Parts: sequence; C-alpha cells; structure tokens
Amino acid sequence: MSLFASLRYKIDILRIKRDRFLKALKYLFYFFLIIFLVDIGFIWGLLPDWNHYAKGPVQKSSFIKTYEYNRALDARLPRLRWQTVRLSKISRNAIRSVIVAEDSRFYQHQGIDTEALKDAMQYNLSNATFGYGGSTISQQMIKNMLLTPSRNPLRKWHELWLTISLEQHVKKRRILEIYLNVAEFGRGVYGIESAAKYYFNISASMLSMRQSIELAASLSSPVKHNPETRTRYFQSQVKKIRRNMGL
Repeated sequence: MSLFASLRYKIDILRIKRDRFLKALKYLFYFFLIIFLVDIGFIWGLLPDWNHYAKGPVQKSSFIKTYEYNRALDARLPRLRWQTVRLSKISRNAIRSVIVAEDSRFYQHQGIDTEALKDAMQYNLSNATFGYGGSTISQQMIKNMLLTPSRNPLRKWHELWLTISLEQHVKKRRILEIYLNVAEFGRGVYGIESAAKYYFNISASMLSMRQSIELAASLSSPVKHNPETRTRYFQSQVKKIRRNMGL
C-alpha cells in the first residue's frame, strides 16, 4: 500500500469514528430531551390549584397523611397531634425564631435562596453527600405538602420548580402560615400550636422567646432532638439560634 493510500485509509477510519461519535451524541441528546420533557410533564401534573393554598383552612400535608396511615398499621405510635392556627395567633417570638433558624432571608428571596443553595452544593461536593440542602421555608412547605422527605437530586429538582410556581401564586405571609401549621416538631406532633401545647402546655400565642427558640431548634431533626429529649445536638442548635438572633 502506497503512502498516499495508507494516509487516505487512516483519514477514512477517523471520519467513520467521527460520524459514529456524532451519531451517538445525537441519540444521547434525543434521549435526555425525551427524559426532560417527560419530567416536565410530571412536574406539571404535580402542580396543584394554588387557590386552595392561598386561602382557606390549612390542608393536611403529605407527611401528616403518611403518619396517619402508619399509625393505622401500628397502634404503638403516638397519636397524631395536629391543630392549625392563624398566623396572627402565633407569638412573634416564634415567628422570628423559626425564620432565623430556617430561612433568615425569607422576605428577600423569591423562593430560592441562591446563597444558601451555593453553600449547600459546596458542602455536598466536599463531603460527597446530599445531606445538606439549603432549603428555604417555601421549599420546605412544598416538600411537606406535595413531595416526600427523599434527598435525591430528582426530588430536589421537582421541589425547585414547584417552589418557583408557589411564590408566584401565594403570598409570603400565607406560605409562612402554612409551614408553621404543618412542620413536624416531634413524633406525631405537627404544627406550632400542637407543639406549644404538647411541650409547654400553652397556646402558640403565648410562647416566650426561650420556648420559641427551643421549638425552632427542633425543626432540623424533630423526632430525635426536641424540648423533650434535650440532646446535646438540640442544645447546640438552641445556642446557635440565640447567637444568630443576637441574644
């Protein structure tokens, strides 16, 4: 084989490999495009009638419904404690404590706190985990009402889209009201009114600053760390919230 023929043969081989690569890349693009469109359709199916959330009684969250189902199967679980209350009937101490503990920029962002999200991504990458999510109160409300506690990236993706839609249709004050009424504060204890009565035997309107901070400190892991268990982690959360509040 002449040098020219050998060179042409190699060029033809490279061209064939290039064409195969481009063809595979095209099919891969179409595959992910189909997956993306199917997922967008799934998210669209999850979108509720926001009017039901913007006004009227606070509905049971998916977490509360799951707890009811589990207790029907296992009577050893504590009875469900869930009582709703209007935001105007919740102590300002409690509202302030929860915002500081869970989402200090709640009134500044549009549902997604990009700074907290960036910090969460850096933490997860450096620790090879999805344990830290940087979720806002709006995101947590979405997770409680419509999704699951799963920490996988796909659930987080759905949460982001639904949160953006939520913020466009429901006012901040109402989002906060719903969150405070469905948040878990202990095993079978949902909503700040139920938590105030269970732990302190008072209504949410009467919560002191100390009591409010203790309830806020339990939100990150309410079953294990709460005003009843008073674990070391719980105490560290109380100190952290107090420090962030300048107390």
